[in-house]
Amino acid sequence: MPRISLRRLVKRFGRQLVISELSAEIEDGELFVVVGPTGCGKTTLLRLVAGLIKPDGGEILFNGERVNELPPSERGVRMVFQGHDYALLPHLPVYRARGWSNLSFPLRLRGRTWEAIRDRVGKVTARMGIRRELFPRRPGALSEGQKQRVAVGKALMLPPKVLLLDEPLAHLDPPARAKAREEVRRLHEELGATTVYVTHDLAEAFLLADRVAVMGEGRFVQVGTPREIKGRPANAFVREFVESYRQALRRAFSS
Repeated sequence: MPRISLRRLVKRFGRQLVISELSAEIEDGELFVVVGPTGCGKTTLLRLVAGLIKPDGGEILFNGERVNELPPSERGVRMVFQGHDYALLPHLPVYRARGWSNLSFPLRLRGRTWEAIRDRVGKVTARMGIRRELFPRRPGALSEGQKQRVAVGKALMLPPKVLLLDEPLAHLDPPARAKAREEVRRLHEELGATTVYVTHDLAEAFLLADRVAVMGEGRFVQVGTPREIKGRPANAFVREFVESYRQALRRAFSS
């Protein structure tokens, strides 16, 4: 699995600077969680790594090889998008044997045989706990938790070298979210893929991450283990972020 090197990345949309001289090293097989307030550039960063948009400056390297010009299909990257639909195809069922469906879509595009598709769907749905009774349903008939499972399952149809998760649990209720966090960590350990996970929830970051990157105004303000971020905030921005997490914990335990 690749080590991802981000070197002085810059991205603008018109006159707006969204990613500003951002640099980091994400280790092979690491679960790297990016946390920060809305609008700080988290989703844009994932799209840059995936190849969905190109940087205006700097480099992205996988195992030392520059991938700036490499199309998404050649990067070995799978991404689960933020939002209520999770980029599922609304007119297709979860899975249909010998037909177009959300789960079979990535494999059909690559010309895999029906037998290969059936075998892969069986393995992934078992891993993700996607029950057979969900197969005929379209995304609009699924709960948020079911959509999330199907979206991750779709991303895993082609085994990823890099897995990018953009706030995949944001629309789940607290009990479902807690369970899904456990599944994300277990899935990461099973796959061994280099995983970049974006969230605005610092508690979620601390629970999941090998390392946390606190992001603000288009750059990483501090990168470290959860213990390092909690124990030695780099500046006032990180201290305030950590203090808001502690206050939320106190409120939760006092209610």
